[in-house]
Amino acid sequence: VQLVESGGGLMQPGGSLRLSCTAPWFDISSYAMGWYRQAPGQGREWVSSCDSTGETTDYTDSVKGRFTISRDNAKNTAYLLMNSLKPEDTAIYYCYADLSLDRVRSRPNAATGYWGQGTQVTVSS
Repeated sequence: VQLVESGGGLMQPGGSLRLSCTAPWFDISSYAMGWYRQAPGQGREWVSSCDSTGETTDYTDSVKGRFTISRDNAKNTAYLLMNSLKPEDTAIYYCYADLSLDRVRSRPNAATGYWGQGTQVTVSS
């Protein structure tokens, strides 16, 4: 595990959470960053990604307009701000880093990139 996620928890529908992803052992400034999630009984799903500068971002359709990915390379941290949370957002959220934005977006590979251990997000009333 090379990345450490935090910020998950239990939230009511309509609420907000901000996830953080830090890299205690390497410099993320050259890496594209992404967030994936895995709901119970489901495969891991790409959620969002950004390039090394944070200027190029992309989102899966189900979170567009609600989630925002960002990064602060000076703090060696990436973020996922999640607004207007829905029960279907419930999942374990994982951070992923790779030198290739393409791999972050669609072809994560543990041989070339780094994963975190995940943080649980539960949206329920």
